[in-house]
Amino acid sequence: MPELPEVETVRRGLLPAMEGAVIARADVNRPDLRWPFPERMAERLSGQRVLNLRRRSKYILADLSSDETLLIHLGMSGRILISGDPLGQFVHDHPAPEKHDHVVFHMENGARITFNDPRRFGAMDLIATPIADQHPLLQKLGPEPLGNAFHEAHLVAALKGRNTPIKSALLDQRIVAGLGNIYVCEALYRARISPKRRAGAISAARIAGLVPIIRDVLTDAIAAGGSSLRDYRRADGELGYFQHSFDVYDREGQACRTPGCEGQVRRIVQSGRSSFYCARCQR
Repeated sequence: MPELPEVETVRRGLLPAMEGAVIARADVNRPDLRWPFPERMAERLSGQRVLNLRRRSKYILADLSSDETLLIHLGMSGRILISGDPLGQFVHDHPAPEKHDHVVFHMENGARITFNDPRRFGAMDLIATPIADQHPLLQKLGPEPLGNAFHEAHLVAALKGRNTPIKSALLDQRIVAGLGNIYVCEALYRARISPKRRAGAISAARIAGLVPIIRDVLTDAIAAGGSSLRDYRRADGELGYFQHSFDVYDREGQACRTPGCEGQVRRIVQSGRSSFYCARCQR
C-alpha cells in the first residue's frame, strides 16, 4: 500500500492540473470501490473548482468551491494518472479508456485525471469541508511526521511506558500519521534501534533522536518520488526510485550497509508484517 511519500508525490504531481482548476465533468463508472461512493458523486463534483489540494496521512483531500472536500485513498493498487497538456506541464496524450478506470475527472484546463484501481481497495468520499477532520478515517490520526506537531516531546510522551515493540508503536496511526512498514524499517535502521525493542524501554534520548531521522527518511523518499513496489506509479506514470536506496527493507540475507559491520539483514514477522533489520547494528 502506498505510504506517505508515495501519496505526497502523487499530490504534488496533481497540483498543476487540479489546484485552482475546475472539474468540467466527472465520470463515475461504477457504484463503489472499497465502499460505496457518496450519492450523486459525479453531479456534486462536476463544475466545482478545486480550491486546495492537500494531504492528511495517506489520504489526498481536495477542497472544493461547493464547500465539500473530496477524500481519496489509493488503497492497495489505486493509481491516479494525468494526461493532456495544461499549462505545458504534461505531455501525455489522453490514452484509451482502460477496464479499471473507475473515476475520471475532465478538467477545464484540458487535463484528464484518471483513478484506476484493479483490486478496488481504494476509496473516495465527499464530506463537508468545515468538518472534514471529523471523518471516521481522519478523526483519530496523530500528528503529521513532517509537521510542527510532531516533535521530540510528543513522541517521548506517546511511547512512555508502552510495552509494544517500537516497530508496532510507530505504525500506530494515532501516534504519528502516515508512517508505514517500509519507512519505519528504514528509520529504525538509521537510528540503530532494533524493531523488537519494547518502546517503553528505550531511553527518552533515543526516542527523541527518532524524530529528525523519521523526517529525513520521508524527505529523502519524497525527493526520489517514493518507492515503486508492485503497483505504485507517480501521477505522470513514471516510477519512484527510493527502493534503490533501501538500507534494510526487502534486503533479507544481504550484507549490512553500515561500514565495518559484518552482519546481514534479517527478516522477522511482527503483527503480520515483515520487519527487516541488522541484529548487529540495531540494538
